[in-house]
This record gives sequence, C-alpha cells and structure tokens, in this order.
Amino acid sequence: MALQGKQLIAGVFEAKGTETYQAVDASTNTPFGVHFVEGTVAEVAAAAKAAADSFDALRTATVEARGQLLDHIADEIMALGDDLLEMAHQETGLPMGRCTGERGRAVNQIRLFANVIREGSWVNARIDTANPDRTPAPKPDVRSMLVGIGPVAVFGASNFPLAIGVAGTDTVTALGAGCPVVVKAHPAHPGTSELLAMAITKAVKAAGFPAGIFSMVHGRGHEVGLAMARDPHIKAVAFTGGLRGGRALFDAAAARPEPIPVYAEMGSTNPVFLLPGALKARSADIAKGYLQSVNLGVGQFCTNPGILLGLKGEGMSSFQQASGELATAVTPATMLHAGISKAFADGVDKIGQTPGVSVLGQSADAPAVATQAGCAIFATDIDTLKQTPYLMEEVFGPTSIVVACNSVEEMEEMAEGLEGHLSATVHGTPEDLAAHKNLIQILEKKVGRIIINGYPTGIEVCAAMHHGGPYPASTDSHYTSIGTGSLLRFGRPVCYQGFPNDLLPPQLRNANEKGIWRMVNNEMTRENVG
Repeated sequence: MALQGKQLIAGVFEAKGTETYQAVDASTNTPFGVHFVEGTVAEVAAAAKAAADSFDALRTATVEARGQLLDHIADEIMALGDDLLEMAHQETGLPMGRCTGERGRAVNQIRLFANVIREGSWVNARIDTANPDRTPAPKPDVRSMLVGIGPVAVFGASNFPLAIGVAGTDTVTALGAGCPVVVKAHPAHPGTSELLAMAITKAVKAAGFPAGIFSMVHGRGHEVGLAMARDPHIKAVAFTGGLRGGRALFDAAAARPEPIPVYAEMGSTNPVFLLPGALKARSADIAKGYLQSVNLGVGQFCTNPGILLGLKGEGMSSFQQASGELATAVTPATMLHAGISKAFADGVDKIGQTPGVSVLGQSADAPAVATQAGCAIFATDIDTLKQTPYLMEEVFGPTSIVVACNSVEEMEEMAEGLEGHLSATVHGTPEDLAAHKNLIQILEKKVGRIIINGYPTGIEVCAAMHHGGPYPASTDSHYTSIGTGSLLRFGRPVCYQGFPNDLLPPQLRNANEKGIWRMVNNEMTRENVG
C-alpha cells in the first residue's frame, strides 16, 4: 500500500502545507521514504468540522453497527500484512517479534471493545420509575445513561505505535462510544500512522459510516496539536506521552471559551518497595525480575520501575550486587528515535554526576550508534534522595536508582512525599505485608495501581485494569487509558425525565431488549421494567 505523505481528512488525501519531513530509520538514524507534508491549522479545522458533521450518524448508530465498525478495523489492520510490521520496525527500531506481538494486542483489544460495545452495559443505565402516589410530592420517572461526548482529538504514544497509536485504545474506544476521531500522526512513526489511518478509512467505508468520523493529520511541531485541542468542534482530548506535552494540551483545552476534558497519561517513575522479609528470602530473584522490568523494550515503558527503595543490610547488599552484575551484562539496543536516546543519555549523565550517587552496574558494551542505549543502575541513600528531588523524576529508558533506607518508617516517609504515579510495587512476605499495611494505605493515595510481588511493566487489558493516577501521572485520576473502563472517558451522562417509553434510548426502555445490566430502583438487574 503506497504512502501519500498527506493528511487523510474524511477519506480524502490532501496537503495544503509547504513544510515536509521524512521518517527516520531508528537503527541507523537516517531519513528514508516518502516526504510527509506538515498539516495546517486550516486542515485541522476541516477535519474537526467533518467530525462534527458526522457525529449524529455515529452516536445514533446501533451498538451492532458500531461493534461491526471496530471488527472491520481489526480486519483491515490484519490485511496490511507484513507491510505494517516492517514499517513499524524500521521507524521505531522495535524488534519484529515485538511488532508482531503488539499488532496481536492491538487487534485483540479492538475485538474486545467491539464485544463490550455490543453487550452494552458500559453505558451505566439507571432507571428510577415514577411513584405518583408518593407524599408529600409525587416521584417522577427519571432515567439516565452515558452518551458519546462528541469529536475526540487523539495523540498516540511513541512507544506503542500499534496498540496506543492511530488505531490504538483511544481511537477505538472513542469510535465505539459514538465519538468521531481526529488523530495526530506521531512524527516518530508517520508511515506506520498513515498505513493504520488508511486501514481505518477502509473500515469506515465498509461499515457504511460517513467518512468524516475519522481523519488524520501529520505534524512535528506544536501548532497542529494545539489547533486540535483548541478547535471548538473537538469535545475531548486523549493523549499518551510526556508531562510537558500533556500539560500543554491540558492548558490549551482549559483556556478555551468552552473548556473540555483532557485525558492525558504522562508517565511516572513507578517506585518499588522491598520489605525486609522478601529482601532476606529472595533478593537474587527480585533483582532478576527487577532488571528484566527495567530493560523491557529498552526501558521504554511508562510503567518502567525508575526507583527502588529497600532497607540497608545484608539482603540489600546482595540485591545491589546482583543488580549491578545483571546490568553489566545487558547489551545496548535501539531506542525509538534519536531524540529519546539523547534525552536518556543526558538523564543518565545527570544522575551519575550527582554527589552521593554511585553506579551499581552499567552495560559493559558501549552503544554502537547514536540511537542505542545500554542499561545503567545507580545507588544512593535516603538523605541524597531527599536533598536531590530530580532523582525522583522519570528518565525514559533502561535506568533505575536503588535507594538504601534505614528503616521501613523512612520508606513510608518517602511514600508520603511522592507525587502521583501510575503504579507502585511492594515485595514482601505474608508477614511483611501484615506488619506494614500502613505502606499500602499510603500508596493508595499516591498511585493508580499497586502490585504485590510482581513488576509494573506488562499491563493486562481487562475490565479491572486502571492505567492512570494522580497528577502528574495523568490529568484525571478517575479514568484509565487501558482496559475496558477506558470507554467511560468518552461518555457523558444524559438524564431523561418524564419521557414516553418509545421516545427513550433503547437501553432505557421498559423492555430490556439487549439484556444489559441496569440499575432499576437501586438494584442491579437484567429484568424488564414493569
């Protein structure tokens, strides 16, 4: 499938801009392929207008039709075949095996969301029937459910070009919820983005929806993204990336005459806590799992464990020694692009030059090219960590800091001082966990997900998953960007009072034709009303 290097707006390729750029081969850091034309503010406006014009057709479509749309998207992604995998591999440096696995994850989650949409209970239908005989005032018939919020601007992640990209969670959940999408192609993988956009466009046509429910624009700088957040037709923003970019979109959306929600997932250092019993019993095993988590995908995960706290002592010494030896053996690997590898190298240099910080272990082999990175594990003490706040900041890549604490109480003190994080991990024996429940209670206030005796990388796409957290991990800790709960971001409640039964949405009518779960007079049921 030939790339056009243009904006794909409501099914039509166009390019009104003059600035162009090329994709870059991540392994060699050299440009290749077609020149991509930068989008313009006018093209963003056209895409947003097309989305608004097609909103009614999508939001009023049956759940069967929207589910079929998602299934068509999954089919068209698979139809791209090896062309998609090869493009993603070349643009991101991710191994072919990883690209193949991520495509499987992307397609599986699309089909999962299609089934959730068809089943229908996600709309949170609530029914309170009338009681005209109630005193002192009659009770009216009141019913409510979630409906699509409107056109959504989507900004995908650099590190998951297939599962959190143009056809990722944000796009498919928005479409499934009845919301048209305008997506910004990621400049680090524009070819992959365009292939996915063409697949979605074909799926939209096959499902019989207006072409305007999906558009994609290219753009390296801030202008296109800010124009998307500011366009009056856009009613929500979904973003995965760094704090700086997420906060800029949040501020732009909040400054609009009509402020809109921004669901930005912005990463964190995901602290790990080692309790005394676990450290004594299995320090070597924990070190092995920890290093695997730090280096998974060259450390390019927002759930990468960037800091670890444990008690001083023999167990901690063994853990540090094992971690250092494992780090030394890590072979440097290609990062997503030169910008990320440079930021990683700068971050590692800054940590290494900090007084009170030492190197536990670092890849013995030097990176072969500028886009490669090796592992670096550092050690420090609690006093240095307190005096040097930037050590708690995320460095995106295969690095982490091991902090020796004098007591569990010191660990709890550090936990109390945490900003918001996506996750926190606690390793402990049953006795540890029983004796240190206070640490868990502290972490409940600080993170979106707590892991016991595991590692934060590797996120299960399921109903119970929460991938978010208090600021600055995300801009709205109520919502997840992974798992079926992510649908809820793109619905808003509408209440229907005193409506005739046949005028109600199907989900709120007396006959529960789809058999969805509904709250009827304060009880969850699948039964009909009346």
